[in-house]
Amino acid sequence: MGQRIGIMGGTFDPVHFGHLRAAEETVEALELDALYFTPAATPPHKGGKAILDFDHRRRMLELAIQDHPKFALSDIERKLPGKSYTVVTLRRLLQDWANGVDLYFLLGMDAFLELNTWWHFQELFELARMCVLRRPPYDETAIEAFLLSKVSPDYAWEPGAQAFAHPGLLPVHYLCNTHLEISSTRIRELVAQGRSIRYLVPQQVMRYIFQNELYTGWNAGVETVGEMMQHDAT
Repeated sequence: MGQRIGIMGGTFDPVHFGHLRAAEETVEALELDALYFTPAATPPHKGGKAILDFDHRRRMLELAIQDHPKFALSDIERKLPGKSYTVVTLRRLLQDWANGVDLYFLLGMDAFLELNTWWHFQELFELARMCVLRRPPYDETAIEAFLLSKVSPDYAWEPGAQAFAHPGLLPVHYLCNTHLEISSTRIRELVAQGRSIRYLVPQQVMRYIFQNELYTGWNAGVETVGEMMQHDAT
């Protein structure tokens, strides 16, 4: 088994403690060697919704993870042409990290249960181990039902590994993480209303937002599915 590398994608608009805690617990639970945050450059699921400039979102991530020994940032999606599809990103990462790397792709339960709407979603199970973050009221039975009906009937739950195994595809891990009800949408709304976002984001991120007058007068919109992760619905 090669070096274990976690990948957390998303718009991170802005990054918050929900993202960071999920990443921390995944690194610990799966003994990852590193976890890369990969901000989406042109996420296909946003449609006409405005998102903050990539450079601002990347900088906030840099500030949020700068002191963590296993957290890193990849701006690969800015280098890729077109929309930020997860399959394309993972292919490119495996190409760049050709020697002995196993990818672990983090996503929330809501996003996982809509994977069949993502571009070339079945290939994801050949490229990376899916790491599904618990979200009440769902449990592993929801994952199993999705896998058996949408991916392959040969997936089977292995209690000792806390994962679904398959003879030909990569395992799907189910992680009982700490669920924090924090959303980037709510943070943008609070900033636009002139209210506090303390304890929702790291202090250095909060300082950056106010120093650069981000989200002032922002029309936050509504995001209900997989805000933690990018969503490749076409």
